[in-house]
Amino acid sequence: MRVGIVGAGSIAFGTAAFVEQQGHEVSLWSPSGERTRALASGEALVAQGAIEGVFHPAVATSAEELVRGAEALLIALPAYGHKTVLDAIAPHITPQQIVIFSSHASFGALYLSRLLAARGVATPIVAWGTTVVTGRQQGPTSVKVNTVRKQVDLATVPASQSERGLAVCKALFGDRFLDRGSLMAIALSNLNPQNHMGIALGNMTRMERGENWSQGQNVTPNVGRLLEALDQERIAIATTLGLDVRNIFQHFHLSFHVPISSISQMNQEMHAAGNGGTGPATADSRYVTEDVPFGLVMTAKIGRLAGCPAQLHEAGVRIFSAMYGRDFTAENDLLNALDLDAMSLDELKNLCRDGFAVAA
Repeated sequence: MRVGIVGAGSIAFGTAAFVEQQGHEVSLWSPSGERTRALASGEALVAQGAIEGVFHPAVATSAEELVRGAEALLIALPAYGHKTVLDAIAPHITPQQIVIFSSHASFGALYLSRLLAARGVATPIVAWGTTVVTGRQQGPTSVKVNTVRKQVDLATVPASQSERGLAVCKALFGDRFLDRGSLMAIALSNLNPQNHMGIALGNMTRMERGENWSQGQNVTPNVGRLLEALDQERIAIATTLGLDVRNIFQHFHLSFHVPISSISQMNQEMHAAGNGGTGPATADSRYVTEDVPFGLVMTAKIGRLAGCPAQLHEAGVRIFSAMYGRDFTAENDLLNALDLDAMSLDELKNLCRDGFAVAA
């Protein structure tokens, strides 16, 4: 299968290596072109860690070129770049293609559904609750893949195309997917924002000072308890909405292959095994600049719609906004474009199931 990947960071590189390892063809598109310059000049992509090998993804020079040559498109860049790239690729997508969000954030699948519906185009849009790989980019042509997840939750919009969406994901990435059947469930399945909130709050001075620090080791008992409390808020919202989502203990067990224990202890196990990861060495980290506006803000909005306020999530948004001197709620261009605040809960549920109606 020919796969076009939008993005050229650590997840895009790690995913490209994984897809090529599975025997498929890959093209990468970086909107700026900077991150793919070395690959475009003929250098190979080198992966180390959970995936080892030398790979040769092609490089597209435009959104149109990437879409034209792909059977499946995969969005693999921070959520603050999603609206821009969706606006760029939407005019070229055809019903024969499939779009995958790795991972989904702030109802980006609905935003893309609306763009395509306005063109009279309907195609399956698959939303993942998290990424298949984790890792760090080591240089312009290298990536260290920390782990390949055993299980990833997904949902397809419209739900009537779920069988096709799941089949394509399995063909590309293997039998590691659990179809949650609802985009709303996936919206509440990405644990990165809540986890990164606790980690960043507990280690902000390390980030600001540019220290080299182990992330797993520094999920101390107090930080671990905060992560568990944040998770209880998310699970309460899902339960109120009648949705089945994984909890934080399942997430760390399935993602990092450690026995279920307290969250702090699970992270200590990860650190001891050498896959606890390295924490951000800058305050300008996606742990805050992506996960607060596109993760915490969204969870808080769903909580309010469901009548189940997420008080710790709400507090996190306000605390980080104060620390950074920014209004992170206003920075979510996807939710603002969808005008989520004007929707009722039933309207949002219907859109999560069916997507936007295709223009006649």
